[in-house]
Amino acid sequence: MESLLQVENLTKSYGDRLLFGDITFGVNEGDKIGIIAKNGTGKTTLLKILCNKEDYDSGNVTYRKDAKVGFLEQIPDLNPNQTVFEVCQSGYDKEKEEEWSFENRIKQTLSQLKITNFNQPISELSGGQIKRVALAKLILDNCELLILDEPTNHLDIEMIEWLEGYLSRSKVAVLMVTHDRYFLDKVCNKIIEIDQQSIFTYHGNYNYYLEKRQERIEAQTAEVEKAKNLLRTELEWMRRQPQARGTKAKYRIDAFYDLKDKASKRITDNSIKLNVKSSYIGSKIFDANNVSKRFNEKIILDEFTYTFARYEKLGIVGSNGVGKSTFIKLLLGVIKPDSGNFDIGETVSFGYYSQDGIAFDESMKVIDAVTRIAEIIVFDEKTKYTASQFLQLFLFSPADQQKLISKLSGGEKRRLYLATILMKKPNFLILDEPTNDLDIITLEILEEYLSKFKGCVIIISHDRFFMDKTVDHIFVFEGNGVIKDFPGNYSDYREWKTLTEKENLKKTSNQVSNSNDTRKQRDNSNKLTFKEKKEFEALEKDLELLNKEKAEIETKFQSGASADELIKLSSRYEQIKEELDEKELRWLELSEKES
Repeated sequence: MESLLQVENLTKSYGDRLLFGDITFGVNEGDKIGIIAKNGTGKTTLLKILCNKEDYDSGNVTYRKDAKVGFLEQIPDLNPNQTVFEVCQSGYDKEKEEEWSFENRIKQTLSQLKITNFNQPISELSGGQIKRVALAKLILDNCELLILDEPTNHLDIEMIEWLEGYLSRSKVAVLMVTHDRYFLDKVCNKIIEIDQQSIFTYHGNYNYYLEKRQERIEAQTAEVEKAKNLLRTELEWMRRQPQARGTKAKYRIDAFYDLKDKASKRITDNSIKLNVKSSYIGSKIFDANNVSKRFNEKIILDEFTYTFARYEKLGIVGSNGVGKSTFIKLLLGVIKPDSGNFDIGETVSFGYYSQDGIAFDESMKVIDAVTRIAEIIVFDEKTKYTASQFLQLFLFSPADQQKLISKLSGGEKRRLYLATILMKKPNFLILDEPTNDLDIITLEILEEYLSKFKGCVIIISHDRFFMDKTVDHIFVFEGNGVIKDFPGNYSDYREWKTLTEKENLKKTSNQVSNSNDTRKQRDNSNKLTFKEKKEFEALEKDLELLNKEKAEIETKFQSGASADELIKLSSRYEQIKEELDEKELRWLELSEKES
């Protein structure tokens, strides 16, 4: 495979803080590479360097001459004064296609990403819509390499699965940072981990990476332990030596200091456990009594009634804009229902982690954000923490605690936000998109914590892996106030939904077939000519085949086909609809012909 990008001996630091040093890797045609690291260790910085948006200390970044590269930022910076269509049209190479063709291609690509108002100004779009428009533009630009920074953030699950399918099938090379572990597992064929200011490359998907990373850590741990044991012997020797030493002794002394460095190396893992307890919660949690809410013609809840149980862990899924966050705000009393009410238990203490986060004073130190709430965090007689000890549970070292909040990465700020919520000992956690900007290590710690949490949990998330690990049933917001309560995690629901769709398609096909059989047994008293009978039979076969092909194309529309394939499919789809209209009309004429 031909190389698209080569990074050699790249080093980047901020002041005396080294992010990574002398790292070397490449991206070849067809590579699908995921970058994994703790928050604050340079993932986004590395992507910005590769896109010439940030300087570096030393090294080389070399792209293949004429390689076309696209970059998706976490928060895309699109011109607010342009329309959706104008953004996708800008920079588009129209000379290779007829005007009607490229316009059709733009519209088809946007439609696949559920953007249908092509003339809407960017300034009127939500964060999720802006992300989808930026993705559409990248796809339309026919890049050979896509550099993606958290591509799944602000997308709902349906869109994530569409993007997953598109990238998996596409020949385009991908280098991305994402915390979505299912996405990494299904899309990537290579994982690059930034750890200890170096990189480690794994030639496989996310599951392969997990296995090999554990082997690496175990091997490094054994090596460090061996070095520590040898260091004890050498230290005794050093202490016994006179000050004047010969050449051989000097060689051994130099080796001693190399050994000391090796023995002091810290092996990074995610063995930290959150030991944060909740306050007592009674048997009554909340009752929703005929709650209704709408905004103009948009129905969020329609006489919704539900009794929430003690220790219940609920996940909420649904397309963007169906009212998931509004439901939470109704429960918390931030928004008032049009009718009905929520009856909350007396012992319930909410801890709300919102999408918007918290407005920290950026000039404060990390430690100050906690001490302003409490200097000693007491959970019970046996469990007490100082503010500094508590922050260390959330991976903030004593040195990190002295940093200004303004110097933290986005993920580090979200981790600090989570700490300020849990220190208040809530017994009912409501987490609205908690996985945005959190690194995988923090997510694993949070998953472990939630599995043992002695309270209630509601989670809104597009992270399917996180949902599978943390919830025991799901509310599916289908729109227009319809909420389906599904027993099981997200993967259970997705499997059920896929099987149901297949069964419905089969049922429709059988109905068409049965209908055809019935019509073939029509009373011979109908005065159809021999020629008309033959035409009628041919029409029935044609209609069955056309309906089947139409259903197959509709399925392909949802499966992440390439932009070029979408154009062909859309053209054929329109032809089928025209043929169906014509043939169905003729079929009706013949079927209604009386004797």
